[in-house]
Amino acid sequence: MAQFTVTGDVDPFLHISLQRGEKIYCESNAMVMMENALELKGKMTGGLGSALMRRFANGESFFQQHIEAVRGDGDCLLSPTLPGAIQVVDVGATSYMITDGAFLAAESGVNLNVRTQSLGSAVFGQTGGFFICEATGTGKLAVSGFGSSFVLDVEPGKDVVIDNAHVVAWDSRLHHEISVTTQQSGGLLGQLVNSVTSGEGMVLKFSGTGKVVICSRSRENFISWLLKLLPGNGR
Repeated sequence: MAQFTVTGDVDPFLHISLQRGEKIYCESNAMVMMENALELKGKMTGGLGSALMRRFANGESFFQQHIEAVRGDGDCLLSPTLPGAIQVVDVGATSYMITDGAFLAAESGVNLNVRTQSLGSAVFGQTGGFFICEATGTGKLAVSGFGSSFVLDVEPGKDVVIDNAHVVAWDSRLHHEISVTTQQSGGLLGQLVNSVTSGEGMVLKFSGTGKVVICSRSRENFISWLLKLLPGNGR
């Protein structure tokens, strides 16, 4: 079985050790270094239909990088496109839902499928629109988020509420629903308007038993920070 190790504290690498015949696949342009025993190819994982669904539903690459140890054992280093921590989870008895752009790499036994989610989560949850990727099968899965990451354990009777923009992945057995944190008069519509205009208040509530991977920074805040670095945008 391939060995996945996260190395480095700031903008870490994913270090993967493969034995002869083992394969992994990863997001386009994730490969930073690989030893000569390994071979790299660009493929449409799961065929044309699956590739199209992942591309348009979740923003994943149409072609993914496939790395195989064809000439013996070898190591490779992978890196997410944008800065942030990496978490490695085991897929098998547990399958995971993955938010937009969070997939980094997986063993060949892990399948990325596209499934629909509820209207509320699709419109307000920022977790992948009406379609979202689910990782099934068997093997290791690496996901990434902006900033630092943390794994929460959800237990029965101990529901957790998470800002929707900070969710990276979660156990597919968990029940999740969109909620509003603002408590004010005006009914649900008034609360939704306040949440949208203030930039706060939209959260995901998870219940059941399973893990949720979260990150310290949101995609929107990171993009806003990058835009401020451009000439004529606040600097």
